[in-house]
Order: sequence, then C-alpha cells, then structure tokens
Amino acid sequence: MKKAYYLFNPGRMSRKDHTLKFEPVAGEDGILPKPRYLPVTGVSALYIFGSIDANSALYNFLGQQHIPVHFFDYYKHYTGSFSPKEYLLAGQMLIAQTDAYRSKKHRLRIARSLVEGATFNMLKNLRYYASRERNIESQLNQLKALREVLPIVNTIPELMGVEGNCRQIYYATFEEIVEGYAWEGRRKRPPLNELNALVSFGNSVCYTLCLDALYNSQLNPTVSYLHEPGTRRYSLALDMAEIFKPILVDRLIFKLCNRKELRAEHFEFIDDACFLSNSGRKVFVKAWEEKLQQSIHHRKLDRAVSYRHLVSLECYKLAKHLLNMDAEYEPFKTWW
Repeated sequence: MKKAYYLFNPGRMSRKDHTLKFEPVAGEDGILPKPRYLPVTGVSALYIFGSIDANSALYNFLGQQHIPVHFFDYYKHYTGSFSPKEYLLAGQMLIAQTDAYRSKKHRLRIARSLVEGATFNMLKNLRYYASRERNIESQLNQLKALREVLPIVNTIPELMGVEGNCRQIYYATFEEIVEGYAWEGRRKRPPLNELNALVSFGNSVCYTLCLDALYNSQLNPTVSYLHEPGTRRYSLALDMAEIFKPILVDRLIFKLCNRKELRAEHFEFIDDACFLSNSGRKVFVKAWEEKLQQSIHHRKLDRAVSYRHLVSLECYKLAKHLLNMDAEYEPFKTWW
C-alpha cells in the first residue's frame, strides 16, 4: 500500500535505482544519521517541511513515477507543489469543467452543493459536542438558520458570504469544544495561538490531500466553482477541502487536544506568531495518516472505504456529474 512521507529534517534526496535515498544532515550533537531508503512503489506523495537538496534528475524520476511533492515554508505554510505531468487529464473533461464554470446556473448549483456539504459536516460536529454538554447551542442554532438561506442565494459572492459567516460561527465554538486553549477569532497569517496554528496546519495538509486526489482523477485542479479560479493556485482543491476539513481536520484537532496528545511543549512562539514545533508536527501527521487509513462502512457502496479513498470518491462523483453520467452532484455528508 502506498503512503505519504513527511520530511521534517534538512538533508539531501537522490535516486538510487528504484528507491529514494534521503541523507539527513548532522544534528546539533554532530552525529550524522544513517541514510533512509524509500521504495518508490510505496510512496504516494512527499511533504517537505525541511530544507531539501535535490537535482533535476530526481524530479524527472518522481515525475515518471507520478509522485507529487508538496512544499511548506519556515512557518509551515503550504507554498507550492511539484506536480508530475497530468497523465490522466482528458480534453473532454476539461471542456465539461469549463462549460459548467461558464454557466452561471450550473456553477452556482455545484458551488451551493459544496457549501451545503461543508456546513452539514460542521453542524454534525456541533451536534456531537452539544450532546456532550458543551455550551454551543446558540452557535448551533445560528448555523442551522444560515443553512436555510442557501437554497435562495443567487450569486457566488453571496454564497461565499454565507459560507464565511457559517465558518465564523462554527469556529467560535472551538474554545468551548477544546479544553484548555483560547481561540480569540480566526487568524491565518500568522496564527496567533495554538488552535489557530493547528487549524492552519491541518487545512494545509487537507488541501494537499485533495490536490493528490484530483491529480489521480481526470479533473483539472485549476477549474473550480466555489472559489474563483486563480493563476497561482489549484482552486478546485480548495473547493473539495471545504467538505473534508470538518470531518478530517477539525475532529482530529478536537481529539488530539482533549486527549492531551498535543500539549504546550508541542508549540512554539516566534515573532508573536504561534506554530507547531517539530515534535508537534510529527504528532499531528502521525495521527493524520492513521486517520486517513481508517475505514468506514460506506452506505451507498455497501463496503469498507478508507477516509483517504473518500476524497478520491468525491472527485470521481463530481467528474461523473460533469460528464452527465449522474443527474446531480451530491456532496459527501457524514452520518456518524
């Protein structure tokens, strides 16, 4: 089974036959760690958080093996990806995606479905914690009321406004749900406290997860419906991530914090900004990969499906809709 690998330490990566050779630099103690070898057949993607020295021959090899590489800066913000040649892209799909985008009615219908799925999954999280005596009934009711407006929204900017208000209300519950951490509002660049640091980091890895799923479908990640397509981002990955952030990122944050698996020593403050420390990132990505490998019983397919595969299924579902193989695109909504 292929898996993603996360590289936190600086070093050099090169090709050695059909393996990837990673040579870490010496630590503060002067000890040079042993090289690590990764069989290419077992690598789905690489996440680079440290400074990596590599040459074009390696990237040519990664491209041939269809292995994307995602890069994060010093502050652990996602900065970009090396994407192999889109070997699955098809002209028919690109035309269908573009036609749906250019049709105001069709684009709005898809975008509304994305927001309905995202806000439904937010509401599911709040109902879970409201049943466990968290004082979030007011926000839960506000979110329910805002969702009732979605069917009558007529423009993408209005829809984005409703989605933004829903998320603001939803985020306001985090301080009540997560024990021992302040919230003080969403702050992205830079995150000012621990919860914001976790949300920023989790959203970044969720975005790249969706980007990987899109890469392995026929969909073009630059043609989107909720977020406006831009020249410097894969905006369809942002669309898909909206659905899965409440299920994958937020639930993981609640679990890691409330079970004390993440503690004060897993964060660091730099220039009035808060970030996960190296050890904190390792705790998070270990739990993240374990989560993605877990399976649920899919009601429609009547079989076990991993969380990672759920994201791929969402891409296939949208692709089938765009090619008129399914009447409507129905977003994934959690039932547990």
